[in-house]
Amino acid sequence: MNRTSLLLVTAAVLALVAGVVGLPRQKDTSHTVARPGETPTGVVLPPVTAKDGALTLTGKLSGAYLMAGQSEAYAVLTARADQPREVKRVPVSLALVIDRSGSMRGQKLTDAKQAARLLVQRLGEEDRLALVHYGSDVRVFPSQLVTDEARQQMLAFVDAIEDEGATNISGGMQAAAQELRPYVKSFRVSRLLLLSDGHPTEGLVEDRELLQLADNYQREGMTVSGLGVGDEFNERLMRGLAEQGGGFYGYIQDSEKLADILRRELEQAAGTLARGVALRLELPEGVVDAEVMGVSTRREGRTLVVPLYDLAGGQEVQVVVKLTLALETTSADRTVLGVKLRYQDVEADRLVEVALALAAKVTEDEEEVRSHLDQEVRVHAVRALGAREMQAAAEEMKRGNRQKALGMLDNARTLFGSSADALAGELADVDRTKAAYLNAQDETSVKREALQLHRKSLKTFGQNNSYGTD
Repeated sequence: MNRTSLLLVTAAVLALVAGVVGLPRQKDTSHTVARPGETPTGVVLPPVTAKDGALTLTGKLSGAYLMAGQSEAYAVLTARADQPREVKRVPVSLALVIDRSGSMRGQKLTDAKQAARLLVQRLGEEDRLALVHYGSDVRVFPSQLVTDEARQQMLAFVDAIEDEGATNISGGMQAAAQELRPYVKSFRVSRLLLLSDGHPTEGLVEDRELLQLADNYQREGMTVSGLGVGDEFNERLMRGLAEQGGGFYGYIQDSEKLADILRRELEQAAGTLARGVALRLELPEGVVDAEVMGVSTRREGRTLVVPLYDLAGGQEVQVVVKLTLALETTSADRTVLGVKLRYQDVEADRLVEVALALAAKVTEDEEEVRSHLDQEVRVHAVRALGAREMQAAAEEMKRGNRQKALGMLDNARTLFGSSADALAGELADVDRTKAAYLNAQDETSVKREALQLHRKSLKTFGQNNSYGTD
């Protein structure tokens, strides 16, 4: 059978695997989805590794061989922080920004104030804290070291918060940044914690404007985390603020969980070893395009910049990259992805860059490609493809498109099922979500399931910077 016939057969198999709704019908020129009855290759390639400072960067391609001509491949990249050499709490400079607009009335604001009190009580005299709350106007308790005297003043400031006004998110963020900015060079970690349940109605109201603020603050050395409260909030904005600001985010459907979330945020901030973390993916000749699955990117010519989040000791972030290729046959290894990891090493107080290159041989023999596929990368790629279906299903849930959502959940299940032994947890998540979605009796319940599914999809993509309520 010639190569063209093999590709047509493979495409037909993928079309059967994809199901009726959701998964794009494309030729499986990456050979990622296993054929029915196909024996695993058993191949596990050694990763390419680079290390400097607190982070280690590793990467692998989907196989030792790539197809000549038009094809696809996957790369898996992992940045992992060292375990700290000693358990030592780093002093932090924080600004807590609380939405007190009218929509926070009742239990949500009560819980937010209680969470703020607990944060004030947990900080020590070596830490700085500013408190900001906003409706239409913005009110500020200036950044201070948390001495016993200041602590009592902070608690009184929190107690006096009452719900009123519209939602001036930008005003709250700008006031918090103004309080953090003078101390950025004095503290290894500066973090703005935004807590909101709504959409901006005053100040800057466009998502892109608010995301630019977060990006600017991150470049200045101030991390931004976004915590959304309740069922009615702009989760895309809150996630985007954390992505652009290098921080963490959460979908807090039960406002009573706020105190625990803020405790975890403080622990993460105080244990940070690397901030301003970003990957730069350089695409050499022969690489037509690259998609970083489930993660926002920006393009600078032939380079994709992938902003990541601050990493504390022992934490890691993983990204899966889908490469679209047009390669000629080679007997020597051919580089198809250059990778640079840049970050600020907190303990050493220096900017670090580590680099590696991913390469493989290029052949016209499809069976040689398939027989040298890396089993680990194949699982990661299938997991990412399934996560994309989960994310799409969550969007259809929110739009009320029940059949499309169910079809995409079925697509995700089929994909995960092709590596069932390795992806049993993902299969179980899809089954639980589908059962809960089918039993949802009202719009609020559907929204809750959509938000939970969206969060699960991000974890499945390899992103571990979200807080949940489970």
